[in-house]
Amino acid sequence: QMQLVESGGGLVQAGESLRLSCLASGTILSIDVMGWYRQAQGKQRELVATMTSDGRTTYADSIRGRFNISRDNAKNTVYLQMNSLKPEDTAVYYCAAKEVKTNIHRYLEAWGRGTLVTVSS
Repeated sequence: QMQLVESGGGLVQAGESLRLSCLASGTILSIDVMGWYRQAQGKQRELVATMTSDGRTTYADSIRGRFNISRDNAKNTVYLQMNSLKPEDTAVYYCAAKEVKTNIHRYLEAWGRGTLVTVSS
């Protein structure tokens, strides 16, 4: 069974950095898109950044220039380097994957359980 497992969240002060990681476990054959979404308390889940298997990226305007998404296809892992963090970046960050092919199943979409990032002022 394929799972997305996030790590790297925590509590930091404004201006500091964090790096999130997300591993897709299981016998993965391919993953089209991997990325990150976030949901702040009382708000809707929103896109942060995504990356296709051939390296095309999408970023939310609110984090452009501060966050960087990268991917290691061989390790089925996606990363989110977050720099110059602001209190408004506080949220649960979710890993997502689209069009995941394993040896036994094709997943149109998959989500991790989320990792909390808290930025204090």
